[in-house]
Amino acid sequence: MTEQPDPADEFTTHKALLFSIAYEILGSVADAEDVLQDSYLRWQSVNHTSVENARAYLAQIVTRQALGVLRSAVRRREEYVGPWLPEPLVTDAADDAPDGIDHVLTGEAVTTAMLLVLEALTPTQRAVFVLREVFGFDYAEIAAAVGKSEAAVRQLNQRARDSVRARRHTAVATPAEAWPVAERFLAAAATGDVQGLMDLLAPDVVFLADGGGVVNAVRRPVVGPDKVARLLLGLLDKGARMGELDVRIGAFNGMHSVVVIIDGELDQVTSFEISRGVVTAVYCVRNPEKLTSVKV
Repeated sequence: MTEQPDPADEFTTHKALLFSIAYEILGSVADAEDVLQDSYLRWQSVNHTSVENARAYLAQIVTRQALGVLRSAVRRREEYVGPWLPEPLVTDAADDAPDGIDHVLTGEAVTTAMLLVLEALTPTQRAVFVLREVFGFDYAEIAAAVGKSEAAVRQLNQRARDSVRARRHTAVATPAEAWPVAERFLAAAATGDVQGLMDLLAPDVVFLADGGGVVNAVRRPVVGPDKVARLLLGLLDKGARMGELDVRIGAFNGMHSVVVIIDGELDQVTSFEISRGVVTAVYCVRNPEKLTSVKV
């Protein structure tokens, strides 16, 4: 008789994938971790002898849990103060990640820009798109996860793909391609070189800040090289005047980022989206509720 794998070991084996699925659906590290905890409890109560494919079954549990959280979150986000940005997810080397966070996300899928595009989808469309286009589950597995027919899932995925394609025209540079631009950009910011910053900003560059109504942050998108350059330098100067400024370089959501610490307290994570040799977007997360997983 074949010995059954230990359920706890099975969960651990797929934990990084499960966290990644939950994060892609929710855009929240904290919520993804909560989903994993709830999913583990549900997995423990399953009759494991009837499970033929643990990976697909666990993905199904996590997807259903995440969808429940997302449907509630959608209503909250409609009342959110200022722009909503996903929680920063560290994409440095594994030993730079906070304890308990391990994931498999890389490339375009994990970027803030893509996660914001996914916000435009319905919860079910988002789950279907994530499972199919990001993680490569087959339609039968996805149908079981979202409680739809395979035909319906194919249609949902096509609509999601069309929506994503309409909103994402240019791929974000890889970290290796982006680094020379980020290096020059950070040097210009450090020296207060407005023109140097503007030369590295796309004509339609946008600055988005998420304070969530908890801390001060611009509540409308700031667009254009001149406005964004001057805003960035102004924020840097303001931070220096608030106390002892510590700026560290990192990588969050596949983008070069700076972690700003003032008087020993984490103030923000600001990430730079780079495409075709210029900065196309700046994402500044200041809401302290979204910075709890960032290790400083």
